[in-house]
Amino acid sequence: MKNNKTFNLVLLLLLFVLFIGLMLLFYLTSLGTDRLVLLGGIVIVLIIFILYYFFLNYWMERYVRRKVSLILQEIEGEQGKSTSKTVVTDIESLTREVERFARDKQSEIDALNILENYRKEFMGNVAHELRTPLFTVQGYILTLMEGAKNDPEILTKYLEGAAKGVERLTRIVNDLDLISRLESGQQILDKSVFNLRKMIENVIDLLEMKASKKNISLNIETFGKKNFWVYADAEKTEQVLINLIDNSIKYGKKKGTTEITIEDFSKEKYLVRITDNGVGIAKENLNRVFERFYRVDKTGSRKEGGSGLGLSIVKYVLEAHNEKIFIDSQLGIGSEFSFTIQKKTD
Repeated sequence: MKNNKTFNLVLLLLLFVLFIGLMLLFYLTSLGTDRLVLLGGIVIVLIIFILYYFFLNYWMERYVRRKVSLILQEIEGEQGKSTSKTVVTDIESLTREVERFARDKQSEIDALNILENYRKEFMGNVAHELRTPLFTVQGYILTLMEGAKNDPEILTKYLEGAAKGVERLTRIVNDLDLISRLESGQQILDKSVFNLRKMIENVIDLLEMKASKKNISLNIETFGKKNFWVYADAEKTEQVLINLIDNSIKYGKKKGTTEITIEDFSKEKYLVRITDNGVGIAKENLNRVFERFYRVDKTGSRKEGGSGLGLSIVKYVLEAHNEKIFIDSQLGIGSEFSFTIQKKTD
């Protein structure tokens, strides 16, 4: 408010001086004064006008600069911080500041748009994943209610189908809950010392029947070493191994192989590699495979079952352990997922 009053006062003063100068010039002209006096009057008016122009321009620039700086401070919420910065002394510098601010805000808007698109895609994927088993269960129940329950064979078959649909729904909800707790840090890891090789052998036994249906061979390579003692959450590490090996079977070729290798990564870490010669992943999909419900194959992978959250769980479990996960894949050749794990400390 004070700046406005000062600016208006200076403007009125300059206009008044200019007006007096013009009146003086007209008065001298009307008196028929000689040319020297008239020329002097013109020079005085020109000087006044030039001073008026530059003085007014200075005040306008100062006024605009202050107003824009105040707006930037209010938007950025950096009123206290701005006092320590170099004061902008010209319109060009102020313009650069405004442009920089606009670029920063545009970057934030672009990031928010990406997040919004991700949210929409995620919600669509959640709806699709839940809708499929829900409709399956609903179809079985409605068919039974319409009279199929009177046939014992159909009754048993449809109840088993409905139970599988409910089981899949439960798995999706449980996996989402686990990811949410891992992401928010609410899931506390129960770390202990265990033999990693023994755990991998148990997982191979668990998944061997599923692999045999596609004639996929599961092998473990430890370079002659029998024991690999590690310090981690045993239950969640086993879940990581199950998800990765199951994924290699799911996308593996018939009569293919899945090889699990344990080797030294560093003095403190082992590296576990799960390598297959399956269908592989296209390069443009590699940076998205750990997203929730993201499927490289939008149709075939759903026939294989699963919640669509396996790799997301792997990512969050390993991040909770402060471990790294790597992926290397070529379409039509195969994939390799690998992760680090903490060695037992002496």
